[in-house]
Amino acid sequence: MWDPFKVQSPHFRPLWIRAVIVGFTLAWAGFEAWNGNLIWAAGFGAAGLYCLYQFFVAFDPDGTNDKDE
Repeated sequence: MWDPFKVQSPHFRPLWIRAVIVGFTLAWAGFEAWNGNLIWAAGFGAAGLYCLYQFFVAFDPDGTNDKDE
């Protein structure tokens, strides 16, 4: 079953994919804040910060921290 919050996936192993996702979500948060849409900015900012932490702090590219297996 697909879990949308499972970011510790082999699909996200390439660094460029992780960087694009984080960059896009944080840039979109800035765009929304610039236009005065603070609720959307907070939502995208939270998603961007979550991805930033999961992809660059807690990410295990080798998959040795897999708790599902």
